[in-house]
Amino acid sequence: MDTVERVRVFWQPGCTSCLKTKEFLTKHGVDYESINVHGNPEGMEALRKLGARSVPIVARGSEFVFAQSLADVVGFLKLDIRLHDKLAPQQLVDKLGLVLNAAARYVRQIPAEWLERPFRNRNRPIRVLAHHVFRIPEAFVEAMREGRELTYELIMLPPGEALRTTADIARYGMGVLAEFRAWWDGYADHSCQQMMDTYFGRHRVHDVLERSVWHPAQHTRQLMLLLDGMDIEPDGRLTPADLAGLPLPEKAWDD
Repeated sequence: MDTVERVRVFWQPGCTSCLKTKEFLTKHGVDYESINVHGNPEGMEALRKLGARSVPIVARGSEFVFAQSLADVVGFLKLDIRLHDKLAPQQLVDKLGLVLNAAARYVRQIPAEWLERPFRNRNRPIRVLAHHVFRIPEAFVEAMREGRELTYELIMLPPGEALRTTADIARYGMGVLAEFRAWWDGYADHSCQQMMDTYFGRHRVHDVLERSVWHPAQHTRQLMLLLDGMDIEPDGRLTPADLAGLPLPEKAWDD
């Protein structure tokens, strides 16, 4: 790897792992070029030339690593950093219940006229963001049950026409939580040491489970931010204690 080349981070607003990656590198004193590909054809072309289709990407020269796993970023940049200790799988499952129940409550509070509007500097309807909170763990369960790769496309599947209202999305979310719990109850390896394929590499189920919990938790923080911006008090606000142990970014959204 060419150590002369400056590190580049390709990202977009509202992306949970993008914010987490940038905060991590900044905290540890890694100098990098920040490239927001959202609405940036030149940045997107540079990303595609690397051979990547999703963000975040940490690159140096022509080499890159998917940054969904900070352990992969640490290895790629050869950093001498010890990462956080993961919660046990059962604790992660319990945290997901707190998060998805809270997300369903917040979705019900969003005024109907806001659902097709974008949030902040990301050109994505709020309806899609609300659905995405629940789609993340649903995609994980589908991959586990079917023994298939957890692809980017699987996670990013958009809401269908049946999910038009806040009530529709909240009801769908509670169905996802029920399916997730049913999968967990029937899953034999509660240590989650089995390996699985994902679009960001081959990882232990424990690692992907953790991501499938903190990722929707971060988007649920964004739903709270949305409601706060409308002067609507989130119904049963998630607390630091509720989210303790999850490797969340410090901020809910990029500045």
